[in-house]
Amino acid sequence: MKIRKGRKEKPRSPYRYSENRSTPSLQNEAAHATIEKISQGDRIMEVKKLYYEDSHLKEFTATVTDCREAKGGWAVMLDATAFYPTGGGQECDLGTLGPANVLDVKEQGEQILHLCDAPLEVGSTVKGAIDWARRFDHMQQHSGEHICSGMICEKFHCDNVGFHMGADVVTIDFNAEITFDALREIERRANEYIYENHPIDIQTYRGAELDAVDYRSKKALEGDVRIVSFPGADCCACCGTHVLSSGQVGIVKFLSCQPFRGGARIELLCGSRAYRYLSATWEQNLHIAQSLSAKPTESFAAVSRVQSELAETKHRAAALEERVFATVAKEYEGCGNVLLFEDGLSTDGVRRLCDAVGSVCGGRCAVFSGADGAYKYAVALPDGDLRAFTKEMNEALHGRGGGKPFFVQGS
Repeated sequence: MKIRKGRKEKPRSPYRYSENRSTPSLQNEAAHATIEKISQGDRIMEVKKLYYEDSHLKEFTATVTDCREAKGGWAVMLDATAFYPTGGGQECDLGTLGPANVLDVKEQGEQILHLCDAPLEVGSTVKGAIDWARRFDHMQQHSGEHICSGMICEKFHCDNVGFHMGADVVTIDFNAEITFDALREIERRANEYIYENHPIDIQTYRGAELDAVDYRSKKALEGDVRIVSFPGADCCACCGTHVLSSGQVGIVKFLSCQPFRGGARIELLCGSRAYRYLSATWEQNLHIAQSLSAKPTESFAAVSRVQSELAETKHRAAALEERVFATVAKEYEGCGNVLLFEDGLSTDGVRRLCDAVGSVCGGRCAVFSGADGAYKYAVALPDGDLRAFTKEMNEALHGRGGGKPFFVQGS
């Protein structure tokens, strides 16, 4: 994708930032009320968004411009912050401001609210430190999503209509039917792109300059628009934080692809999340392979062999049970009502024994199997009606079950 150069900011790093990007409204009503109260008071200077100047900034200093008690803690505002607020499908940064822990970060207009567990003195200078592991994880997931979404949209001529970065997985929704098999080639290409370590370009455009850029967006945008470009993979309007080069994403791995609202929902892991997931599945597979005396690369074949052997064993066991049940049925032929307790029978075994005996005993047949007060049962009365009897028995024995008038099962 070729992007025509537009008006540039003067950044401290390769990252550009927009001073007027559209932002989501605060979901916390108490926090929103705090913003309103502050806005009606003294004029507050626009906060400097350090996370756009340098996405790898871990620590910073800033002046506290306001601090007020709010629901769940204290709402703190700064003249500058490296804490990214929740928005664009990406969760906020966490960390510390001086002695206080930052519990949540939200944005309203141009103000950024830090919910802290302790108050900070207005006018004081504080040192901020973000949870770098959390931030870098978010950047890996978000950047990996860009690379994959760009390739998917190009191949399937569709749109990314939903994105959510969860604590465990990233979900992406597309308005096209996509199969998991078709994603395998996208996954291969995306990882090759990562290994090639392409630099990421982030710039701000507006007006005619913006119109000249071929970029993905869910809606028409006006004013200053922040464009994140992964050359050769994706170009998208985005407000999130990203890695500096594709190599920092590490790896991408698709977990699933399911039909969703006429399109597809994809689950994705990137970077350290993908590494931990693949390591855990490898460890699990290794244990399975060792228990079956097979190589890790041949565990599925070994499991299939065991399943086949188990199915054959079950078939032989069922045939032997039929012979035993036939012998028992012959023993109670014409005896009238029969009550049997047999250990170790499956639910199906209870049913088959009851059916065999009940068909020849000439009365009601009840079979129970279990131990320590936990039993499976079946009752048969050919050409009879067991409904009243079953109800009374279940009430007396605290059981549950039912079936046809002449045959019931339960536990």
